[in-house]
Amino acid sequence: MRIAVYTFDDITMFHLAAPLMVFGEVTRLDLAPGWQTRLWSDRPGSVRTAEGYPIGEVAGPETVEWADIVIVPSWPRPSTPIGAALKERLYQAHARGAIIVGLCLGAFAVADAGLLDGRAAVTHWEAMPLLAERCPGSEVDSSVLYIDHDDVLTSAGTASAIDACLYLVRKHLGSAAATRVARHLVVAPHREGGQAQYIERPLARVATDTVIAEVLEWALTRLDEPLPVDRLAEQAKMSRRSFVRHFQQATGTTPARWVLERRLQEARVLLETTDWSIDTVASSCGFASPITFRQNFTAAFSTTPRAYRRQFASPPPATVRKKK
Repeated sequence: MRIAVYTFDDITMFHLAAPLMVFGEVTRLDLAPGWQTRLWSDRPGSVRTAEGYPIGEVAGPETVEWADIVIVPSWPRPSTPIGAALKERLYQAHARGAIIVGLCLGAFAVADAGLLDGRAAVTHWEAMPLLAERCPGSEVDSSVLYIDHDDVLTSAGTASAIDACLYLVRKHLGSAAATRVARHLVVAPHREGGQAQYIERPLARVATDTVIAEVLEWALTRLDEPLPVDRLAEQAKMSRRSFVRHFQQATGTTPARWVLERRLQEARVLLETTDWSIDTVASSCGFASPITFRQNFTAAFSTTPRAYRRQFASPPPATVRKKK
């Protein structure tokens, strides 16, 4: 397998290192003869990373014709379209049968080459709205760490590049090889859930209506209690219909959606900071049952409450051992 990794000035070292590290480990462990990885850029020579370090002996664009897999590991800025020359190289490589991979913001280069039209894609969660705007024929998906169409693959943000590269090893060399590479890199061979669990989900905009703002503050102290629309409307001293209209105008969402989002955010905090059982977290956040809690949590974050806790729970304070 011949892998060409695209690089450019101001690329971050981590984005460049992820594919080099995973595929380089295949070679170092002698897992497959003929696996080669080369760096290339728009011109041969050297590039300077975002951290200020020069990388020399970078091959020129002719490397694309040599490669079975062409990887764009990042992109300078989502708003910057790729040049005509790079667009043509990616398109032609794809046309002759090479696999095109866009890791993190590299998905924008793949999109600009016209290779994501009508296909699901993923990129860093912060840039997903822009990718959807840039490539309206694509379905952006925050519920996964990577999406493979056999000929085109995109991955979510930053560290997801490692997941995607390990997936390519698993796909072409088998699970045993991928597991061995992962073990040497001390990473999980396969992570649960997608990047939805990492997304910072801001609350609905702050209510500008004083009455609605007071109801929100009141409800936040009662998330463990039933909070149907009628009860919220009664607290606001409004009819149900009038309350829903004012609530949507003030917050940009519905009362039921707002309550659910606040309960889910509170659940994340409790899972991260307490050792409460899942049942206790569910009841403390106002979910009717642990089953309802799990269903809503999984739908929102693409992972289970238990898996989320394993990933994000705060570690216990380190124990300092005194010398005797």
